[in-house]
Amino acid sequence: MAEVLSQSEIDALLNALKTGELDVEEIQDEDNIKKIKKYDFKNPQKISKDQLKTLEVIHENLGRYMQTFLTGYLRYPVKIEILTVDQFAYSEFSNALSNPAFLCLIDFLPLNGQILMDISTNVIYTIIDRLLGGDGSDKQEIRSFTEIELSLLKKMIERIVEDFKEAWENVIELQPKLEKIETNPQFAQIVPPNETIALITMNIEIGSVEGMMNLCLPHILLEPILDKLNTRFWFTTSIKEHSQQEIKIIRERILKTRIPLIAELGSTTVTVSDILNLLPGDVIKLGKRGNIPIRVGSNIKFKGEIGVASNKMAVKIVEVVKEGEDNNG
Repeated sequence: MAEVLSQSEIDALLNALKTGELDVEEIQDEDNIKKIKKYDFKNPQKISKDQLKTLEVIHENLGRYMQTFLTGYLRYPVKIEILTVDQFAYSEFSNALSNPAFLCLIDFLPLNGQILMDISTNVIYTIIDRLLGGDGSDKQEIRSFTEIELSLLKKMIERIVEDFKEAWENVIELQPKLEKIETNPQFAQIVPPNETIALITMNIEIGSVEGMMNLCLPHILLEPILDKLNTRFWFTTSIKEHSQQEIKIIRERILKTRIPLIAELGSTTVTVSDILNLLPGDVIKLGKRGNIPIRVGSNIKFKGEIGVASNKMAVKIVEVVKEGEDNNG
């Protein structure tokens, strides 16, 4: 977008042209000079902005799935949001890893290769504390993980890996699998140092504890599906019709849903002193006469008559309240 000048700047520019301080031809020559953008051959840009945007959309969905799962799994509020999506050389990412770290190597079948998921150790310590009965609020000192802790975390990560299927389903049918968990970055080299990677950085909040999660996706892994990583392809495949089988299952689940059905026999207004003076045998007169309202949930859906059926009190539905009618009873 072109720069917009203020009125004072326009007046100053016109004045400079009149006095000869500024030459129109010089301005035109500057505009005709080709603008050169520097290219870093050590960090080639192999992934387009549109493809990075699609990766952002995919991992926004992944973040929501993980947030829902971890909130229930840890029984604690969890918030996950994307901070940045960019591309770097793998060496820039690996050199920034701490030791000990929490690194998950995930096979991205049927694609040929692995991705790397790096979660901040302070977040992992909090998760361990929650899994072992703590409240997760105590500050943990940096230490190595025990075999029991790694076993608990492996079970959790294997469940999180399943969420990659749904997040990527509009692009490819993945069969992701957790290969292993590493705590030493030296043993987690998935590609050569100069290989281009897409790096998705997310922020994770577990209560008052906050940390980062990085997803490292090598370009060589994404290369076979790069043509599908565009927003046009994403939005044309994200809307799909439900099959008849899916519709049938949804209908059966709706029909089996249990909801409260309440028949209001009547109502009245009494004072607090009347309530305090109530004794066994006292009668409270209800003001409702005629057909009584029958509520489904909080809404009045039927009108009914009070009666007896098989020596038991019953209500007979005599009218269906249509949508738009007065439902306040």
